[in-house]
Amino acid sequence: MKLITLFRFLVSVCMVYLPVLLTAQNLDSISEIFALRHIDTFRELLSIPNDAHFPEQIEKNIIWCESVFTDRGFKVQRLQTEGPPLLLAERRISDAQARTVLVYLQLDGQPVDPEYWFQDDPYTPVLKELSEDGGWESISWDRIHNGLNRDWRIFARSASDAKGPVSMFFATIDALDHLGRAPTFHMKVIMDFEEELGSPHLPDAVKRYRETLSADMLLIFDGPMHLSNQPTLSFGARGISTITLTVYGPTFPLHSGHYGNYAPNPALRLCQLIGGMKDEYGRVTIPGFYEGVIIDDVTKSILSQVPDDPLYMRSKLGIGNPDSVAGSYQESLQYPSLNVRGMTAGWVGEEARTIIPSSATAEIDIRLVVESNPVHLLSLVHDYIVGRGYLVLDRAPTLQERMRYDRICSFTSETSYMAFRTDFNSHVGRWLYTALTAAFKQEPLRIRTEGGSIPISPFVTTLNLPAVAVPTVNRDNNQHSPNENLRLGNYVDGIKTMLAIFLYPVE
Repeated sequence: MKLITLFRFLVSVCMVYLPVLLTAQNLDSISEIFALRHIDTFRELLSIPNDAHFPEQIEKNIIWCESVFTDRGFKVQRLQTEGPPLLLAERRISDAQARTVLVYLQLDGQPVDPEYWFQDDPYTPVLKELSEDGGWESISWDRIHNGLNRDWRIFARSASDAKGPVSMFFATIDALDHLGRAPTFHMKVIMDFEEELGSPHLPDAVKRYRETLSADMLLIFDGPMHLSNQPTLSFGARGISTITLTVYGPTFPLHSGHYGNYAPNPALRLCQLIGGMKDEYGRVTIPGFYEGVIIDDVTKSILSQVPDDPLYMRSKLGIGNPDSVAGSYQESLQYPSLNVRGMTAGWVGEEARTIIPSSATAEIDIRLVVESNPVHLLSLVHDYIVGRGYLVLDRAPTLQERMRYDRICSFTSETSYMAFRTDFNSHVGRWLYTALTAAFKQEPLRIRTEGGSIPISPFVTTLNLPAVAVPTVNRDNNQHSPNENLRLGNYVDGIKTMLAIFLYPVE
């Protein structure tokens, strides 16, 4: 406590305005102090299961957040939806004319399969350090109070995606309050508890609560930093549409000896159908799929400023050569993508049987860019399948249809959310760029479009808000997978990032 008091005094002297504080390098010390002070609260949050498939789990997380926000002077209300509510927390400053910033945080997590985690319980956070053999070894939490090693990691579901940023946010608010400081803007925080399900109820909720959510700009504290772990700002993200495609064969699985060479195999037909959608270099062959996307010299210059190392990326990913949709990784993210995310037909492994399966299904996702019209892209894929001689239904075929048509499939699709992109030179872009440059003594990397999708488009389109994502977690965090983790150095720097943003004057 004496150490906290000392730093509070030093900062009160130095903190006439933010650049003085940054020159004095106090942000690093303050961030580490409050990271340590908040670590037990973070562990408590990680210990609450948060699979959005289970409403009772989500309710416990909502109650926890309501309590923490209320203790910090926020006005809290639930925004009811057809599913779990959104949680809105608001805190205003004395300047009535100040801008209002809407902050987006998510709290639900992916399901867990404990069998594949290297710890007893994915919801019991474990502190680990890298061992001599290159693996991760559990260590006592007591060690963290004897000196924080920035390369230690916290392993737990949602450590990075995205309870880590939530904990960074609360630690930042605590630091500001202890230092007697306040953000330079009115703050609204919207918490999403269905992000990992695609936020199905968010678009209607944003329309319903348009006035309640009104703001001047949107900050998204979510996602991983650039692979180099340098300060990063993401000015866009791709949207996502999905397709479920099922090709039908016989009405029930057939003995492959009795009926091989006679009954068509739907798995082979599905492979042929999907295989024709791309060439050997990974480019979509369906005419018009990339229509409207133009990478001019100005855009190429912007994209080339991101310091991707192709050799390092390929070694990390374990691939020989990338697809050739574009000339670089960043350029490839500017185009819509078509991806087979899973396939099933019959049985495999120890359950394999000598049969001709009755059907074969592929799950496909299309990542959208701002220039993409999802209705148009989905119709292109649909029409391509029709052009290959298929009767395309939105359901399973009847026996009469099976007898009449040689090739039959079902095709269903949906668009979860659209892409967004904010101009680098927007007022929110300039504000964040200046704040992070001052805090880290280096210019942050500016990503034009991230490859992943986040449910932000309702805020952009319905509320007309410029949006920028401020990623803080390490990219090698195993999000969505077993052994998800957060690097402690990123936890500390995430608090530093938020402190810099909250203290720097908004344009």
